[in-house]
Amino acid sequence: MNLVMKIWAYAALSLLTLVPVAHADDFKLSHNQRIACSRGLSAGKLNTATCKSYAYIFNTKTSEYFRCQVSLALTRDNKEVINVQTDGGCVKKPRIFETDSHYSFDATETEAPNTNSFFGPGGYAMWVADTTAQKARGCITISSGLGSDISKCLDMTFQ
Repeated sequence: MNLVMKIWAYAALSLLTLVPVAHADDFKLSHNQRIACSRGLSAGKLNTATCKSYAYIFNTKTSEYFRCQVSLALTRDNKEVINVQTDGGCVKKPRIFETDSHYSFDATETEAPNTNSFFGPGGYAMWVADTTAQKARGCITISSGLGSDISKCLDMTFQ
């Protein structure tokens, strides 16, 4: 399993270098990365482990963000690793706030299909706060089950 972690770490680092960067200090990586792995047995006593991880890269000035995913599939028999495949990329998402400022954020993912994801492979939540004003917005995105995602944001009120 040590080999899997080394390959996964390399793939994650390689993926993060693909994100276009205007100013390095305007972009922050989420602190809330998750990894989920599954195992399967194939004919001929082959074992396959597939791991996926998601992270978010957030522009602290514009509130635009990228949702990044990396996956690794490892197939082995009882003696050796037969195949290793990696895949991934980052998808640009729209701004959370319409105006530029200085923002802080956090993100979290639901897990793979479970009771929290009725229509598909889960969803995610983004929390964004303006660090120059008392302003915050929470956004939830889930799959509609019809091939598109539904995303709604709500401005927080402070009492």
